[in-house]
Amino acid sequence: MKKKGNNKQNPLSGRVLNSQYGTFNLAKEGDRKRLKKMVVELQRQTDALTRKDIGDWRHAWQMAINVDNPNRQRLYDIYRDVDIDLHLSGCIQQREGFVLAKAFKLVDDKEKENEEAAKFFAKPWFKQLLHYALDANYWGHSLIELGDLTTDINGRLTYNGVRLIERKHVIPEYHRVIPELGMDWHTGIDYHQPPFCDWLVEVGQPEALGLFLKAATQTIPKKNALAFWDTFAEIFGMPMRIAHTTTRDDKELAKMEKMMAEMGTEGWGLFQEGTDIEVVESSKGDAFNVYDKRVDRANSELSKLVIGQTMTIEDGSSLSQSETHLEVFENLIDADRDMLCDIINEQLIPRMIRHGFPLQGLQFKWDDSVDYTPEQQKAVEELVVNNYDVDGKYFENKYGIPVGERRQQQPLIGPTQPQHDDNGGNGGETPDDDKKGQHKPNESRFFD
Repeated sequence: MKKKGNNKQNPLSGRVLNSQYGTFNLAKEGDRKRLKKMVVELQRQTDALTRKDIGDWRHAWQMAINVDNPNRQRLYDIYRDVDIDLHLSGCIQQREGFVLAKAFKLVDDKEKENEEAAKFFAKPWFKQLLHYALDANYWGHSLIELGDLTTDINGRLTYNGVRLIERKHVIPEYHRVIPELGMDWHTGIDYHQPPFCDWLVEVGQPEALGLFLKAATQTIPKKNALAFWDTFAEIFGMPMRIAHTTTRDDKELAKMEKMMAEMGTEGWGLFQEGTDIEVVESSKGDAFNVYDKRVDRANSELSKLVIGQTMTIEDGSSLSQSETHLEVFENLIDADRDMLCDIINEQLIPRMIRHGFPLQGLQFKWDDSVDYTPEQQKAVEELVVNNYDVDGKYFENKYGIPVGERRQQQPLIGPTQPQHDDNGGNGGETPDDDKKGQHKPNESRFFD
């Protein structure tokens, strides 16, 4: 029976559906009311950009770990504040940049690479999905919705994008999504059940609150220290100007007050006789040690939290220490890559297969081949070419240079051997004559 609405053909089963989630009634168990797309039904609200302190952080944390009714809304408000910290953003970008810079491949059970299958992942939607997945390290959880099926300019099956389900609407402890903020989790949508589970990728443990929970203990005092420093600069940064006068005329006093207020950088004023201008310099000189040191400490703590050390983003002191710190950083990168690999193989690829992508029997892997410098690459290629027969298509594919037939190597011509007669001589010349009159080709005449 044909259903009304914006009909779309499911590439797997051929059934006609109203949307990628199908047609269902949420008034019944597991199907409470009609909706076409989960993201459309979420009633998004403007986040309150109010000043936060440690007390707010602790109260929000307590609400988030409530067993009966976990609520992360206030905690995510604090996380949004944490996310704009410049130093923390630099650490996150460095860590994610190293993770995403590595090449990947699709291989079968025999470890044979399938380059055609990898083209399904060389799309913007896949890169955005990886970013959302890595964000789960800091926010604690990410629920990612795959977009509608479409085809690219080459006729290849693809998604039209991915979307992050608004985190405030997700209650991962009970795998529920609430359409409106403030609703009880019991009335939410179970995204582990079909048809939602076929279009959603979940990243992060249900109880995880992410690294931003710890980062807030440094970003909140850091913001306060910077604000206090600005106040200090406003009060003590500029010398105070004091005008002494004997006049009692209100008009003259108002005129002097206006001149003092508007003097600015001009540095002059017209005052009546008997008026003295005094400039009082501030003796406060410890603002740097009080405020800047606190900011530096917060930055170093954030570096240790996100990238495990400080030297790859801050000043280092020695080569041996920097190598040790780099090794710690690379361990974090490998852990992030392993996490992404598990998400892709265990969740994304099975969903793509159900949606019609020809990925059966393939597995996502990072390309662990060694990256050589141009000089090292040249040395390796010369070593291989000098010892083995290399197909010219390798260089043609790599460098785009047409390669013809392999040239025949010319044999090396050695020195000419002297001719001997039947008697074992050298054509009539005696050995003594050869020693006296002939010189070896490489022998020099010292006295000539």
